[in-house]
Amino acid sequence: MRDIPLFSTEDGVSSLILKEIPYRSEAYIHIGDVQPGGLEKHLGECVGFCRMAGADRVYATGHPELEGYPLHTAVLEMRGTAWVDTDKLRCLFPVTEATVSRWRQLHNEKMASVDNAGTLEGREEEKILSSGGAYFVHDNGDLLGIGWLEEDRLLAIAAVQPGAGELVAHSLMSMIEGADICLEVASTNRKAIRLYEKLGFLPTREICRWYRVDSGK
Repeated sequence: MRDIPLFSTEDGVSSLILKEIPYRSEAYIHIGDVQPGGLEKHLGECVGFCRMAGADRVYATGHPELEGYPLHTAVLEMRGTAWVDTDKLRCLFPVTEATVSRWRQLHNEKMASVDNAGTLEGREEEKILSSGGAYFVHDNGDLLGIGWLEEDRLLAIAAVQPGAGELVAHSLMSMIEGADICLEVASTNRKAIRLYEKLGFLPTREICRWYRVDSGK
């Protein structure tokens, strides 16, 4: 399902993210320009459209009056310097045309229950390949997890085996050791935050807050 970059009503304009509806039954609204006093009406029309498109849950961000709704999650930026514990290094295998579909499937499976983690669709496989930073991490033939780097950003770490997140992270950071990198994480993803803090990452700012808006204030 395609997103709608500009959804216009008499009271405002917003962007609707609908691509997650088939996978998570969720839709997201980026509030844009809204007439004074017009948020409730505009938001109601946005939510109504998302529900007609099949969303069970709808979240919104981008307007101070949204603070009256239940907070779903905040998106945090964390920054740190890539460093490597050599005892935790494992084998990296770059994603190829033959393996990108499997990598994408694993990403979606592990991120399905993570707030603010978008589903990767088949049409995005070219982007994954062209980034040159997507990897499988193995230990003596056993798959530990996957990771994704893009320039100075850590886009994803997902452990396939319990407790392997730190091994995956150090192996991935060996590709950019010494570089300053940043990542985004949902405030509700406490397990990931604990891992990143252990790796030396610190929260630097709050990027946005998502509020649940489908059931009223």
